[in-house]
This record gives sequence, structure tokens and C-alpha cells, in this order.
Amino acid sequence: MKRAIVIGASSGIGCEVCKLLVADGWRVGIAARREELLLELKAQNPGMIEVLRIDVTSPEAPGRLLALAGTVGGVDLFVYCSGVGRQNAPLDIGVELSTADVNVKGFTVMVGTMFNYMAENGGGHIAVISSIAGTKGLGAAPSYSATKAYQNVYVQALEQLSAMRRLNIRFTDIRPGFVDTDLLAGGRYPMLMDKTAVARGLIRAVCARRHVYVIDWRYRLLVFFWRLIPNFIWRKLNVRS
Repeated sequence: MKRAIVIGASSGIGCEVCKLLVADGWRVGIAARREELLLELKAQNPGMIEVLRIDVTSPEAPGRLLALAGTVGGVDLFVYCSGVGRQNAPLDIGVELSTADVNVKGFTVMVGTMFNYMAENGGGHIAVISSIAGTKGLGAAPSYSATKAYQNVYVQALEQLSAMRRLNIRFTDIRPGFVDTDLLAGGRYPMLMDKTAVARGLIRAVCARRHVYVIDWRYRLLVFFWRLIPNFIWRKLNVRS
């Protein structure tokens, strides 16, 4: 039986990924801060899902992740969906720091811990949900776009490290645009994507062993043109939802 761990599975993309994996016969360990939502998901397939509450910013997070891996019986696929983000044009420093705490510190601890686990246990596949926001600095969400850029580069660096050490660890960096999840609740966003469709895209990208995958074609086109905009023009653009 194939085994996976999904971090950030209490709602949104992570929850949908868990459902798809279970439907395909995977045994899945799920983690998030909101344990009650995880237990509701487990109740749908009690024999296929293991639950553990993990706050990715807590000192206990690495140990709890390894404990979940032991409960599941190993990890073939690790999916990291945890993250926070909000527009912050007033540049509230508390918002900036709390975003960095989850998207940089929590991300690094959890992905790094799983990298070391897989290095010691024959390898595996690590997939992370980052964002197209990491491709350009967005004035409306400075810390969010910067932390997503960090995630993009960190995954790229670990992929190179895996090759340098001749480890059997593969990576997929999933970069969606706006997704209809709790993170965007109450806002009006263009080209809003369905979370189940994004989860299916993630599974397809992992199965195809894609290194970087932008979901969907509209955002691939957007990112292509974003990259062509010179910085002296980008600095003057009013980019917000």
C-alpha cells in the first residue's frame, strides 16, 4: 500500500488531496492545527487515515511529524499545503512577521525534517504548494510574495542537494494562482480556481514527476508575461486583487 502524509489537510487543497489519495488506495497521515476537522475527514475513511495535530511553528512539530510517519508506516509522498497570506498594503509588521513565521520557518522545519527522514529511509517524493506570487514582488502582499519566492528557491536547492548526495528524493513545486479556499474567503478575486481541480492537478504533476507546475493554463500565460515585464515598469504597476 502506498503511504502519504499531507500537512495542512484540515481544509482547502490539502483536504482535497487527501480525499483523492484515499480514493486511489493510499494510506494517508493528515496533520493541521484544527484537529476536529481532521477527525471529520478520518471518519469518512477510518481505516485509511491517521490523524495528528501539528502546528508547524511549534518546537514539537518535527517530532510530531516523525511520529506520524511511524504511525502511517513510512512515507512515499509528502504533500505540504500549510500556509498563510493576506494583502497588507498598510504594511502591518505583525502581519509580515506572522506570515514569515508560517511560510518560512514552519515550511523549512517541516520540509527539511521530511527530507532528512526520506534520506534515511530510501527516498520518496516531496510536493509543496507554493504560489505564482513567488515569481514577482507584489506590493499588495510583500511578505506573502517574498515567502513564496523563498519556498520556490528552497525546493530548487533541496532538489540539487538530493542529486549531489545521490538520494532518491524527488520534488514537485505546485504554483497555483487564486484558489477558492478559506484563505481567500470574503474577497473578490479574478480567475478563481476550484480547490478540487487544483488537487487533481497536483496529483497529475506528481505522477508525471514534474519539477515545477503552474496551475492552470491561464496562470501559466500570466506568469509568462509577468516575467517579461522590466523591473522599472513593474515598480510602477498597481497590482492588487
